Amino acid sequence: MVGFNKVILIGNLTRDPELRYTPSGTPVVNFPLAVNRRYRQGDEPKEEVCYVDIVVFGRQAEHCGQYLNKGDGAIVDGRLQQRRWETDDGQKRSKHEVVAQTVTFLPKKSSSGSSGSGVSEESPYDSEEYYPDPMP
Repeated sequence: MVGFNKVILIGNLTRDPELRYTPSGTPVVNFPLAVNRRYRQGDEPKEEVCYVDIVVFGRQAEHCGQYLNKGDGAIVDGRLQQRRWETDDGQKRSKHEVVAQTVTFLPKKSSSGSSGSGVSEESPYDSEEYYPDPMP
């Protein structure tokens, strides 16, 4: 059976990206992304946050390091990867992260609340009226 590994996330950076280079000179950037989910439980609105580590390689990594900052919104399209390693004292560790194929920068919110572009920056998810029912 052939597998399918595709992840699309929309969220906000919780820290500034960390840009570094591999020994061969390939740029790589890491940043954590917070993805919020709003829903209703009965009449009570609820919200949960999922924090996901993102890894980006190549020229796109340099762009992320240059133009993204803590709090900025981004759309990440990539694949899930599990990294495994052993600590200095011999303990085995692992973690899941998303290796991004593309990162789309979302418009930055201006302090006046208007970007002048005529496009509303308010997400439909910010509305008090948007709380889809939780999945069964």
